[in-house]
This record gives sequence, structure tokens and C-alpha cells, in this order.
Amino acid sequence: MSFPDHSSQLGAGPDLKNIEVMLNHSELFRAECKGLILETDKAWRRMQNDDKKRLDQRVRDIQFLIKELELKLEEVILETDALITLQSSVVKALEGTKEPLRVTVLCLEERMKRVPAERVEDEVERELLKEQEVLKGVASLLERTLEQMSEQIRLNRSAKYHLGKDLKEKSEAQHIDNSCVVMTTHSIGNLQLSTTKSTGLPSLTVTPKQWENISDINIAKAEHQKTNSESMRALVQSVLEQTAADMQKQFQATTTAFQTHIQEIKSVKSQMEEKLPEILSEISSQERLREDLQVAITENEHSLNLAKTRLAMRLQRPSKEQCYDLAQAQLLTEIQHLTSHIKKLREETAQSQEQQRALVRCKLRLEEDVNMKASSLYINEVICTQLREPVRTHTF
Repeated sequence: MSFPDHSSQLGAGPDLKNIEVMLNHSELFRAECKGLILETDKAWRRMQNDDKKRLDQRVRDIQFLIKELELKLEEVILETDALITLQSSVVKALEGTKEPLRVTVLCLEERMKRVPAERVEDEVERELLKEQEVLKGVASLLERTLEQMSEQIRLNRSAKYHLGKDLKEKSEAQHIDNSCVVMTTHSIGNLQLSTTKSTGLPSLTVTPKQWENISDINIAKAEHQKTNSESMRALVQSVLEQTAADMQKQFQATTTAFQTHIQEIKSVKSQMEEKLPEILSEISSQERLREDLQVAITENEHSLNLAKTRLAMRLQRPSKEQCYDLAQAQLLTEIQHLTSHIKKLREETAQSQEQQRALVRCKLRLEEDVNMKASSLYINEVICTQLREPVRTHTF
């Protein structure tokens, strides 16, 4: 404010009128300043109150998201732990296929040691081969299941990482905004420098909607992986139960085939063993028969010699006495009959010898068959059964 200079008109004394004007202006200025002070005081108090409300609301928003993130993080952690626990069951189930498969292969190898005549593709062989196929199929399925579970665990851990990272950042933001809420003009002494530095940062580009979407996306991804993980656990549990049931069913089928085959071998072996005494008895009977035939041949030969001797002596009769009488006819008939009997007896003796040789061959074959059945029975009932006895299938 400027005032006119009248000192040249009134001399060296002050101009009272101008002084009065000056005083009025000064008083008016003071009133304006006081009004301005009151207005700015109300304004900063109002703005600080608005700031606190906005910061409080922001803290509540962050706290809400933190709770959502913490809840989802806990769910993902629990689901991952459950999947890892189930994974250990799958590992045990996979390990559980190794011993049964080893035993099955050993049984197949042992049965190959049977004599060639016994190495037939019987029901036991078919069930053992099927058992081998089932066990290999189960092992392959469990290996693929483990790979899928490992991938799902990795995805769960990735979701857990992003949730944890978001949660950490939200907690830091909450701490900062909480500090801002309780901050006053008297408590910013140590923060003045950092505040001054922060004024040079570029403006933030994340909108509130984008800020909220970040957590929503992380939560949605985590929920998706949790749902997938739950579905996988249900599927894996079903796989474990089904594979255990398949293994148990096939193991029982093979065991039943072994038991049936063992009973069949025992029955056939028993029948063969029952026939052996009969064959031995028949061989002895043939020997006795041959002895009897030989005795009969000897007696007939004696009678033949006697008849021939009589006939020869009668040829020494005087010529007139060489009559073809009944005695001569009888001797000739006797010689003919005895010769025929001896021939027949010798034929029967030869037949008896051939019959005995056939019986001996039959006995040898039968004894060989009994030994083969005994060997087969030992492999099936002793070796294979003992190998399979410790094998147990479990549901993990």
C-alpha cells in the first residue's frame, strides 16, 4: 500500500490524515490476516481429518485383503501339505509293487526249470503272466501319477509364493499407512528427510481398481490351484484304491490257480503211484507165467521124446509086424499134437516176454512221470508258494 507524500506542502510535520488512513489500512490488513489464519487453520485441520479418514479406510481395505490373503494362503498350505502326504503314500504304493513283481518274475523263472514235458502253458502260467502285466501297469500308472502330483505341488507352491509376496507387500503398506494415521506435525522430525526425498519420486501408476485386482488375481489363481489339487487328491486316492484292488484280485487269482494246479498234480501223481504196484505185480505175474510156460514146455518135450522114442522102437519090429495099427496112429497123432503144443507154448512164452518188456517200459515211464510230477509239485508248492507267501498288497 502506498501513501501520497504531502510533506512538501505542510512542512516537516506529519500529515494526520494520511496517518489515519495508514492506521485504518493496517487494521484492515490485520483483520484480513486473522481471517486468513482462521480459514487456513480450519482448512488444514479439515484436510488432516479427511486424510486420516482416507488413511483409516485404506488401512481397513488393506486389512480386509490381508485377511483374504491369509485365509487363502492357509488353505493352499494345508492343501499342499495334504497333497505331499498323499504323494508319500503313492511313493510307498510304487515301492510296494517292486517285491510282488520280483516274486512273480522269480516264479516264472522257477517254473521254467521244470522238465520239458511239464513246461506247458497252463492256467498258472497264464495267471502269472497276467499278474506281471498288472503289476507293471500299476507301477507305470503310479509313476505318471507321481509326476502329475509333483507338477501340482509346484503350481501350489507358486500360488503360495505369490500370495505370500502379496501379503508381505500388503503388510508393509498397512504398516506405512498405520504410521501415517498416527503421524502428527510433532512426530515427523526424523521423517522430514525421507519425506523430502520421496517428493522427487514419479507419480504412481497403479489405480485402486488395479491394486485390488492384483490380490483378486492371486486369490483366484490360488483357489484354482487348490480346486485342482483337491480334485487330484480325490483322483489319486481312487487310483490307489483301484490299483490295490486290481493287484489283490490278480494275486488271489494266481494263488487260486496255483492251488488248483497243485491239487491236480497231486491227484495225477497219486494215481500214478497207485498204478506202480499194479504194474510191478503184473511184471511178477508175467515172470511166474513164463516159468509155468517153461515147465509146460519141458513136460511136453519129455512127452514128445517119449512118443518119438516109442515110434522109433516100433520101427524096429520085424517087417511083417510093421503094421499101421491104432497104437502107431496114436503115437503119430500124439507127436503132432505135442509138437503143436510146444510151438504154441513157446509163442506164448515169447509173447509173455514181450508183454513183460512192455510192462517194464511202462513202469519206467510211470516212474519218470512220477518224478516229473514230484519235481513240478516241489517247484509249484514249495518254491513258488514260499516265494509268494510273504507278499502282501496294501491300500495306502
